[in-house]
Amino acid sequence: MQFYGTAPTHDLTYSDVFLVPSRSNVTSRLDVSLDPEDGTGARIPIVSANMNSVTGPRLAATLARRGGLGVLPQDMHPQDLEAAIDWVKAQPVEFDSPFVMSPDDSVADALTAVPPLAGHGIVLHDSDGRYVGCLPAGDLAAALADARLGELPHGSLASLDAEDVPNGRAAFDLLDAAGLDFAPVLDHGTVIGTISRTSALRSTIYPPALDAHGRLKVAAAIGINGDVVSRARALVSAGVDTLVLDTAHGDQDAMRRAIHAVARLHLGVPLVAGNVVTEQAVRDLVSAGADILKVGVGPGAMCTTRMMTAVGRPQFSAVLETSATARELGAHVWADGGVRYPRDVALALAAGGASVMIGSWFAGTVEAPGRLQTDLEGRLYKESWGMASTKAVVQRFERLDAYDRARKQLFAEGISSSRIYLDPLRPSVEDLLDMITTGLRSSFTYAGARTLKEFHDRALVGIQSAAGYEEGKALPVSW
Repeated sequence: MQFYGTAPTHDLTYSDVFLVPSRSNVTSRLDVSLDPEDGTGARIPIVSANMNSVTGPRLAATLARRGGLGVLPQDMHPQDLEAAIDWVKAQPVEFDSPFVMSPDDSVADALTAVPPLAGHGIVLHDSDGRYVGCLPAGDLAAALADARLGELPHGSLASLDAEDVPNGRAAFDLLDAAGLDFAPVLDHGTVIGTISRTSALRSTIYPPALDAHGRLKVAAAIGINGDVVSRARALVSAGVDTLVLDTAHGDQDAMRRAIHAVARLHLGVPLVAGNVVTEQAVRDLVSAGADILKVGVGPGAMCTTRMMTAVGRPQFSAVLETSATARELGAHVWADGGVRYPRDVALALAAGGASVMIGSWFAGTVEAPGRLQTDLEGRLYKESWGMASTKAVVQRFERLDAYDRARKQLFAEGISSSRIYLDPLRPSVEDLLDMITTGLRSSFTYAGARTLKEFHDRALVGIQSAAGYEEGKALPVSW
């Protein structure tokens, strides 16, 4: 990356900078490879944050199916974490993970899991686990809240046979010919997944992130205190493909000790560590054994660290400095936090990031953990919260007695509850991936880059005023 015109004299956020178009011979966005090549096996440079309100098993599986990587949070109870890993590994690669409910469940129950929108749906299984029907989510919009789901399907049960859909194009053509937006996919009468026209298209564009056994990849985070070695061994044995050693302040001796202890186990998976924002911290953590550095202190939407402590660093400059050092040492950087638009993801990669970690932006999606809720105006939302907030602290230390838990809560910071609204045009994390990767592919073509490495080398970055940033925004209403 090079600065265009003027070199900065102070640290920069994503809003302070822009990409300058360069001469290009890239003729199509589909000629671009978004492979981060950071050793994780991801195929697009998108990682979901290890936040309780962001990454659960469904989001992790969906993200891996489209080439990204989901990081399960360390606050999950060990048995729940192992069950989540098992669930991800059991999910279909070619088809979507079904939302399975009982015919006796109500429409109100269904609407806490799936929005009443085209392209989504529910698979109905009886008490013996047998498939008894499917329900397009759009049918929920006109149904009474207390109606039983089993009462809603009418006519023949529309489904696809797995043998008839060898690839995404074939699935799309079958759905189109039948006039269907959504259908379950059956193999000898057993549901092995669901598919929509859009997901069939996506399967022809996004290569999945798969492990050596052809299963979807998943990462998991652990803290740096306690028996780190046992937890790391257990997670890799359970099938985790990338380990993330995570703490708010990664530049500390406890982190270096934890990295060293896990690295010398030679578990055969990439080791991510963070969070840090300086060159020296990168050198120290790579020396201890980290393969990837998680970079960012305070830029997240749910984070109040900078206002509470004055600690942090503008994210573009943090990524720029740390990624240069990481490349010198044969390591990589994940830019963690601060992205609000696809442009910010492109700038994080231009600064040298291998991947970009996204948190609250993904919290308001169908696949994120938590129930869909409806506000007084009828808009759908999910709750999100910071991982140092009172809500997160209560969950993390729920097994402590009341006195010790109350002491922990005294030092909580961050937002405990924020409504992240579903975009009715982009309710799925896959919809957001479409938007983000479309922007990225265009950014690459403007820079004349076909790969992420070429983008790192060719990107021209200019510095702008606040007025320059505002000029780039679309006008939301008429003059």
